[in-house]
Amino acid sequence: MAGATAYLVIKRDDGFGDVFPLAPGQRYTIGRATTNNIVLKDDQCSREHAEVSAADGGAHWRVRDLGSLNGTRVNGHRVEAEWELAPGDEVNLGRTHLLFVEDMNQLPDVPLDPTDQDVSIKKRLGQTRFLTPLPEGSSDTGETPPPTQRHALSRDLALLYRLALDMGSASTYDELVRIVLDALLEAIPAEVGAILMVPRGEGAAPAPGAGGTVQSRQADRDRVGRGQELVVAAHRHRDPSRTGYVRVSEYVSNEVLASREAILAENVARDRYLRNRESLTDLGATSLICAPIVFAERVLGLIHLYCTDPHKALNAEDLEFAVAVAKQLGTVIHQLQKQVSLTNQNRTLRDQLKVESELVGTSQTIKLIEQQVGLVAATNATVLIRGESGVGKELVARAIHYSSPRKDGPFVCLNCAALTETLLESELFGHEKGSFTGATEKKIGKFEAADHGTIFLDEIGEMSVGTQAKLLRILEGHPFERVGGSVPIRVDVRVVAATNQPLEDNVRAGTFRRDLFFRLQVVEVQVPPLRDRRGDIPLLAEHFLRRFVRETGRKIKGFTPAAMRKMEEYHWPGNVREIRNVVERAVALGTGPMIDAPDIWLSSLEASRPPMPALADAYEALSLDEVEKRHIERTLAHTDWNKSQAAAILHIERSTLDRKIKAYNLTR
Repeated sequence: MAGATAYLVIKRDDGFGDVFPLAPGQRYTIGRATTNNIVLKDDQCSREHAEVSAADGGAHWRVRDLGSLNGTRVNGHRVEAEWELAPGDEVNLGRTHLLFVEDMNQLPDVPLDPTDQDVSIKKRLGQTRFLTPLPEGSSDTGETPPPTQRHALSRDLALLYRLALDMGSASTYDELVRIVLDALLEAIPAEVGAILMVPRGEGAAPAPGAGGTVQSRQADRDRVGRGQELVVAAHRHRDPSRTGYVRVSEYVSNEVLASREAILAENVARDRYLRNRESLTDLGATSLICAPIVFAERVLGLIHLYCTDPHKALNAEDLEFAVAVAKQLGTVIHQLQKQVSLTNQNRTLRDQLKVESELVGTSQTIKLIEQQVGLVAATNATVLIRGESGVGKELVARAIHYSSPRKDGPFVCLNCAALTETLLESELFGHEKGSFTGATEKKIGKFEAADHGTIFLDEIGEMSVGTQAKLLRILEGHPFERVGGSVPIRVDVRVVAATNQPLEDNVRAGTFRRDLFFRLQVVEVQVPPLRDRRGDIPLLAEHFLRRFVRETGRKIKGFTPAAMRKMEEYHWPGNVREIRNVVERAVALGTGPMIDAPDIWLSSLEASRPPMPALADAYEALSLDEVEKRHIERTLAHTDWNKSQAAAILHIERSTLDRKIKAYNLTR
């Protein structure tokens, strides 16, 4: 395979099986699930069993177990961390044996059955011809084939095999069609080759079993005839100085689209029926091939090949080869389309879930944070996010991860304040079976789980000094060991930490390491409290309303002006987390088409807000009853006569408040 620097080859008792090329810059997951790069039909393998990746630009390859049930072994030794592979190493996964080589010549000879003592080796083959193209004009016997026979079976099979490997490695349509055209012009003496695709969405794929009906074939014929031209995906002329391409006529394309059968037309200029067809005269072709690219009875496109040299002509063997390539191409295009579709679905789902990973707001402070995220995301710098509880520090961490080159890797979160020192160390670094009471099995830590991704350490100020020392070593590039283990483990993880504490005070108090503080504070992002960006309150409220309406199916259109005004005047001690909860409660308990002020239940923590300054110093002679009456009346007005909330602010029972309302003859 082009670009491959190593191979994994399935080893069997009677020889070798499938060959899996390994190209630098890619990670290959191995397992039973069909989503893996290398799929093994082995019931002893886990769904995602192991991973092979390149290091040093492909100069070295490493294997890593992905927490499989039965483990991964190299030359009989269990893989606990990354294992650097050497040519000839045997990798065992379940019942499957994979041999690692950097060149196919390194494959050993197939061992003979010890009972066959009379067998002698007549020839040794170090390189299979299916990976090495044979010289032009040679055959499997080494003899030059007759002029009329340019397609030796072994040569064609070798070309098709290499083409299948190269097509399987293609990640884009452009790369795929280029690979196919190169192979076609290598095997067929055409001067010009092209691949034309039927526009996506033109005509639905026929139902199974209906592909050959007159109606479906006529639909394929009509695709070109109704003004929807075939799209030239790629074309190539054997002479590099010639870049133009003349299309084959609609007549030929329509015939192939309708019949789903390839056409070989020879001596076009002398053919009475073809020579008058629009573009065939412009082509100046002496012979041409047009083959359909089909998958599941649906025509995806066409392969066009033609000769303009009167001394050359395409023949039936060329047609056979073109049809074989077209069949392979149809399957690979379908898989690429499926992959693109899944990628688009994944992107759509992520857009729907942006509430979990997107900063909401248009204030200047939010724009500044987004600008900082955009700058720091492309680097591997450690980030310290600071702000009050509930301001959305985790959302900032997610935004950094999903804007970085690590976005396809894992994003792992851990709250350092939620665990004791022993459990926190186990969660971070993992533990071996029996390392402490309750450790009944080996556990992978968060750092291992976040390899090639990002780990978010919330409430970093709560981490014990002993655990801080281990974290510092990892940040400095040192390996770590699981609790109770002795095998060093290296990971490639970006650390994003967050705290609502003044870490400088913790450093002075000796509860936080000074060196770790400076190692974490490579880049610092300050997230302001919600009360300092009140302009974002309506946006956040509408944002959470849309989310909870979608989740619950409630028919709520929005907020009344009174409800929005009440939220804008509140000081939000719980920040974004509190407004999210308030809106969720209002959606759950609201009964009308709009959320009104009484539906907005605000916390009694509002009473801890600094008192408003007095409007005047003038003394007013009032009785205690009158003062109480006025204060109750103002509190009820503030809560929009929400008696439960007013009673909580006044620190009295709801029944007591009802009696006082009646006694003072208060009305709304």
